[in-house]
Order: sequence, then structure tokens, then C-alpha cells
Amino acid sequence: MNCIAIDDEPRALEVIERYCTKSGILNLQASFREPLKAIEFLNCESTELVFLDINMPGINGIELLSTLAVKPMVIFTTAYSDYAVESYHLNAIDYLLKPITFERFLTATNKALNLHLMKSNVQRKDDFGDYAFVKSGAQTYQVKISEILYLEKDGNYISIVLKDKKILIRQNMADIFEVIPVQNFVRVHKSFVVAIRHIAMVENHQLIINGDKIPIGSTYRDELKTRLGLV
Repeated sequence: MNCIAIDDEPRALEVIERYCTKSGILNLQASFREPLKAIEFLNCESTELVFLDINMPGINGIELLSTLAVKPMVIFTTAYSDYAVESYHLNAIDYLLKPITFERFLTATNKALNLHLMKSNVQRKDDFGDYAFVKSGAQTYQVKISEILYLEKDGNYISIVLKDKKILIRQNMADIFEVIPVQNFVRVHKSFVVAIRHIAMVENHQLIINGDKIPIGSTYRDELKTRLGLV
């Protein structure tokens, strides 16, 4: 997976460069101490992942990210925790506090790789319709999109629920529509996304799919009614 690193501190860049080589799964295309040169690179070249420092002179990492028309995956690297909440609002893959350990670096990198693999496979088609390859631990499963009943948040994981089994993947609910097509699914609760085609019944506070009762959160009720044409 291609990546670049942006940090105004030489020692911090050296750490990222060393970790990228050690990981065996990253191709570090370039390192930048000057944010404007990094922007120039990103406007001309493509990359999958950016390790991005936040506190830099001239333009900080969050401002840099906002300038990009096409945004790659981002892992923020910083000595300060002040921007953690904002980084998640920007859909950052992770937020690494310096000094960064290799174990923590590898955890963040694997999250990015998992999402990258899902994005690259989710929209493929065969004679039987849309399908996706999803990674669960050491296994990778081929799943037909039409057979997914619903997805349920389970701690730091999400269960993809099919009629005959569940597949546990490490994924944030906020990013789940990078994995499944938004036109076929709707979020009905902070912990549930359901397949519209499999909804058997809708009640005031829950819906039924394959006999399972799925709660409907108050903040998602209006969107659900709109998607189902119930308004």
C-alpha cells in the first residue's frame, strides 16, 4: 500500500520511515517536512495513505487535509491529544500520539490496509450480482451484498449478519458505507445498519428482519421513513 509522511520534525519522519520499512506492507513514496510541498505532491500524484502531523508551521495538518479535493486515508501523528475528537470527525483512520511505538503504528496501519482492501473489492460484480471480499482475522470471505441482512456494532468490531452465519470485521460504523453500497442499506440505530430489501416489518421503535428485532433510534427514524417512502 502506497503512503507518504508529512512532519516538520526530522526525527519524527525518521521514525515513520523506519516503521514503514519494518512493516513490510507499506511503500513510502515520499517524506515531506514542508506541508506546501506535500500538497503539491498530492495534487499531482495518488497515494492510499498519509501519515500527517498536526502542529506544523504555516499550515497545520487539519488545514492541509481540508485543501485536498481527493482525500486519501489519513493517520494523524502528533505530540498533542487536543485534536483527537476533531480527527475522528474528519474520518481519520487513527490518531497516533508521539512517541509512537511500532506496535501502535502497526495497529493503525493494519486498520488502513483492511479498509483499503474492502474499498478495492466491494464494487466488483460477477454473474450473480455485487459481492465483496471482507477480512475477518486471518480469513477473507466472499460475501454477496444481496445476502447481507444487517450489520451490528460489537465494540470495536462489526458483525455482518447473513441468514446462515455472522462474520466479524474490524471496522468503524462511521466508515461502513465504504464497505457496502449506501443505496441498498440504511442506518437505523447507532449500532445497526440494515438491508432495505430484507425489512419484513416496521414498528414504532423497532423493525423485523429474518425474525430478528432491530431497534430504531430516534435520530434515525425520519431518515428511515424517507428511504422507505413512509412520509
